[in-house]
Amino acid sequence: MPESSLHTPVGDALGFEESERLAEAMSAFTAPSRLRLLFALLDGECAVEQLSARASLSPTVASQQLRVLRQLHAVAVRRDGRRAFYRLYDHHMADLLAAVRHHGEHRTLPVERAASR
Repeated sequence: MPESSLHTPVGDALGFEESERLAEAMSAFTAPSRLRLLFALLDGECAVEQLSARASLSPTVASQQLRVLRQLHAVAVRRDGRRAFYRLYDHHMADLLAAVRHHGEHRTLPVERAASR
């Protein structure tokens, strides 16, 4: 993972390939079940059984969505025998989840209140 000083400045123009990669990465946030799993991981690493309960999903659905999130580098997995323990991929995921939630809250504010923030 690059150090903060190695990140591309946010204001730099976005090229075609990078925009494709970023759009694919953001697809982690396009399914309610995936969002619930990601938010459930904010408390730290968790086994699939616990995670499915926290997210109110069946273990089968949770496993399917975790596979997608793994492919998108939104979560990482650690295996201990037959058990799998999931965690957010990196510290940026917690920041993204906070931004997603806060943006969602702003979208529900009356227009005049949102404009003043």
